[in-house]
Amino acid sequence: MKKSLFALAAVTAFAGAAQAQSSVTVYGILDMSFTGKTNKLPSGATTNTTQFEGNGSESTSRIGFRGREDLGGGTAAFFTAEFQLYGTQENLSGNALGGLNNRQTFVGLSQKGIGQAAIGTQYTPIHIAISRNDAGQQNNVVGQAVYAPTGTQGADTNSAAYTVRQYNSLTAQSDRFAGFVVSGMYVNNNSSTSAAPGAASSVVTTANNQGYALGINYVWKKLNADAIYQVFKSENATVAGQTASALPASTTRAAIGTNPNGASLQQTEMYFGANYDFGILKAYAQYISRDAESTLNSRNYVKRTAQNIGVRGNFTPKIVGFGQIGNGRVTGVGATGPVTNPTTANFTSWQIGSDYILSKRTNLYAIYGATQTSSTSTTRNASASQYAVGVRHTF
Repeated sequence: MKKSLFALAAVTAFAGAAQAQSSVTVYGILDMSFTGKTNKLPSGATTNTTQFEGNGSESTSRIGFRGREDLGGGTAAFFTAEFQLYGTQENLSGNALGGLNNRQTFVGLSQKGIGQAAIGTQYTPIHIAISRNDAGQQNNVVGQAVYAPTGTQGADTNSAAYTVRQYNSLTAQSDRFAGFVVSGMYVNNNSSTSAAPGAASSVVTTANNQGYALGINYVWKKLNADAIYQVFKSENATVAGQTASALPASTTRAAIGTNPNGASLQQTEMYFGANYDFGILKAYAQYISRDAESTLNSRNYVKRTAQNIGVRGNFTPKIVGFGQIGNGRVTGVGATGPVTNPTTANFTSWQIGSDYILSKRTNLYAIYGATQTSSTSTTRNASASQYAVGVRHTF
């Protein structure tokens, strides 16, 4: 009995020592809502209205694990593994969903007084900067011009605003000096993938994805400002007559509309954003530009620009409200094939919303947004609106 107690005490002491050197935090968001969306399709087509249970209308539901270990001398190791949670049967596009989807998975080192570096699946500098300058806090409802993930833009659904994350990426970020933080990203993904089962053994698809990003963040008193420039290039080739190639996930997320010439694509993205805290409310302003051009045919391209302004503030200690409005333009969007006669689509978007704070971790919310697109091609004249009423819990 004494030996058993001694062994138990030894194991407990060992576990305590290990835990003292590092820490792991489990965190997440559960967001469920009732939402309705109306699409008025091009050329007088029948209006499409849907109502359904929504997953992540205000914030994408997720679960994550974050850890940090002190290595001594101001050096620390850290990691993050974060996954999207699906709580409904369908997404906005009506596709069945389930399981987990990788949002971030990386490991890195930091040095006090210098900065940090990490490697893995990570958010791009533009996505991180928008989280600081978006009045709607990157919600997933129609009506946003700058933060506009595919599936939330109504009439202009094929034009994602920017690249959200990249796989096989190396990032570096400095500590803050004189108000400035400098960040960068390098992406290098070289791979070769065989054709689908049943195809000739000689049919092979090769992919070479690479890119970089540079960003500056500046904070002075109540002012925050960001400037980001990033370029991502994807060169994919198919041999022995393969009819379709499977794009890497990073390229799929980065696609704007119909990929020019399939998968040989270079994307150049720029972002400028700022916010100022007046105390009662915060004011926000953003601009984004994205140019996706075929590396095989320079006349085959898609360019999207957008800007918006917004405010967010507390009406009472328990009620938070926000509003934002923006506009933009998409040029060179074609149905299929090379864009020899580019069309232009202009769009306007707006959004209002409110939170009712129940506790530190739980709130009710209501969001309404709309977008309107007019184009030189009547096949792209359309509009959309959406509402969402739900509850969000963070842990």
